[in-house]
Amino acid sequence: MTAPFDPHSAYPRDLVGYGRNPPDPKWPNGARIAVQFVINYEEGGENCILHGDPASEAFLSEIVGAQAWPNQRHMSMESIYEFGSRAGFWRLHRMFTQRTMPVTVFAIATALARNRDAVAAMKEANWEIATHGLKWIDYRDFTEDAERAHVEQAIRIHTDVVGERPLGFYQGRTSPHSLDVAMKEQGFLYSADSYADELPYWVEGPHGPQLIMPYTLDANDMRFATPQGFNSGDQFYAYLKDSFDVLYAEGAAGAPRMMSVGIHCRLAGRPGRTAALARFLDYVSNHDRVWVATRLDIARHWIKHHPPAGLKPSKMHRALFLEHFGDLFEHTPEIAERTHRAGIDASHDTADGLHAALVATMQAMPRDEKLALIRAHPELAGRLAIEGTLTADSTSEQSRLGFTSMSREEFNKVAGINRRYREKHGFPVIVALALHQTRDTAIAEMERRIANTTDAEIAAALQQIGHISRNRLKQRMATLK
Repeated sequence: MTAPFDPHSAYPRDLVGYGRNPPDPKWPNGARIAVQFVINYEEGGENCILHGDPASEAFLSEIVGAQAWPNQRHMSMESIYEFGSRAGFWRLHRMFTQRTMPVTVFAIATALARNRDAVAAMKEANWEIATHGLKWIDYRDFTEDAERAHVEQAIRIHTDVVGERPLGFYQGRTSPHSLDVAMKEQGFLYSADSYADELPYWVEGPHGPQLIMPYTLDANDMRFATPQGFNSGDQFYAYLKDSFDVLYAEGAAGAPRMMSVGIHCRLAGRPGRTAALARFLDYVSNHDRVWVATRLDIARHWIKHHPPAGLKPSKMHRALFLEHFGDLFEHTPEIAERTHRAGIDASHDTADGLHAALVATMQAMPRDEKLALIRAHPELAGRLAIEGTLTADSTSEQSRLGFTSMSREEFNKVAGINRRYREKHGFPVIVALALHQTRDTAIAEMERRIANTTDAEIAAALQQIGHISRNRLKQRMATLK
């Protein structure tokens, strides 16, 4: 019997969203639309008894309406998937790299491990590689613990094969536990297991707000493999173009959105479909005020420009904490990560409280890690400053006192100090420029410290790094709403 409807009872779904007043995304350079392409890399991770699965794959192939074959290999199905990794991937790779268009890969971990050359190509193209889970299977009947074990194994394999952990998560064939598993792991900046909106949005998670980056099943080549889907490349192109045109026009009218396009190596990688996709890529390229970006680029933009109200360090899951504070210590995110793992509470919601915890983590590092931290810092007016490759923080700090615009005589003087200091101590001289009002006093301190012992300079460098990180932290805390 159906229970009486109670409009005041708790309901776990959000049917309202942004409503009639969605936020202005503030896309870079006033873009009217953010367009994002996903290549699903699943080949080698699909259902197959060779993978320990109970039956063959039956989903998203040229055999529309295929049935799983229990305890049997389906040789035609396997070869269709093999086409995706053997040929389709490389056709898509050429198409996007020739146009220098960014891509996000939703990558099955076991599939990546079976084709490391494809992984190398993704990395060479600077594509984002998000995780698509351990295997391309249906998780609807998994327990939460069993699904968590799969996700953790996927992250381990992904990190080993790619060289870094994924920051985006898309399970695809989800269970009711999939989002909770991703949020509890705390390592993902975004989850894509939603089709509920055309803008990113925040949900409350067990460790604080979690960003959701909605995906698409309509602007997706999977409809070539479903009943009443696309039958030709022209239909695919027409649907993508119409979707783009509507969203572009809405953006021009003051309501910019995000458009996701989903493609698969074994589907859009077929030449007749690739031709249609290529026409759409060129169509997008021929429009101005379009931001083509990875999903991670868009997520980071949203985190910066649309953080959840009342965000505090103690309400950040680990990935979000690292996004805000991981670069306080030059190229050493381990300090923020270890601090978060040690526990963040309300006492760390002030700049002083959080800084004390971060510095305690830094001081607890072994000597070799302290030296690595010191060496990660750039010299004042050094090679990185000349090349223009300083971090944004270092550029701002050095520019304030004019270290990036000195005369030749001043530059030669500072270069000589840097050389003599490094020859004696083996690392760059670190000076917290926020403690100085003029360039001359900073240069005088650099020269004076050459005479100290190396042990004294290690301690001095760490003290200076503490001052540098404190100043950066105060600026970050001021941006939280």
